[in-house]
Amino acid sequence: MVATEWNIGPAADPAELVAASGLFDNPVTAQGARAFLAMPGHHLLLARAGDRTAVGFVSGVVMRHPDKEPEMFVYELGVDEAHRRRGVAAALLRALALEALSLGCTGMWTGTERANAAALAAYRSLGATVDAQSVFIVWDDLARCFGHGVVPPSR
Repeated sequence: MVATEWNIGPAADPAELVAASGLFDNPVTAQGARAFLAMPGHHLLLARAGDRTAVGFVSGVVMRHPDKEPEMFVYELGVDEAHRRRGVAAALLRALALEALSLGCTGMWTGTERANAAALAAYRSLGATVDAQSVFIVWDDLARCFGHGVVPPSR
């Protein structure tokens, strides 16, 4: 597949994300897709084949801290196995970088596993610096980790 056989654009239809569930870590629900697409600062771009089938995606979140300029966090990147090593991931990241620049972001960052050689190679090929000193801290289950003393805010 050459670049002319697919195009990249924003996801706007929750049903399209549900149909592309195979690209994600877990099945996409209509509710989850609607919620993501409605959240300010959240972006999801799809690489679509000529028949409009999604072959890859990248999601990002604009982040801002009071003492820093806005940055784009690359939340997740996925490419259908049959379409890997054809430039789809690089094109998705370039498109997200252009979106980030248009939103005033001065940087873009992400994290991945040290053993994810393909991702690290893709990121390096686009000029990223791999910071081997950083460590990610994850709380997958807040209630379990912090006990029942954590009370969710009322909505």
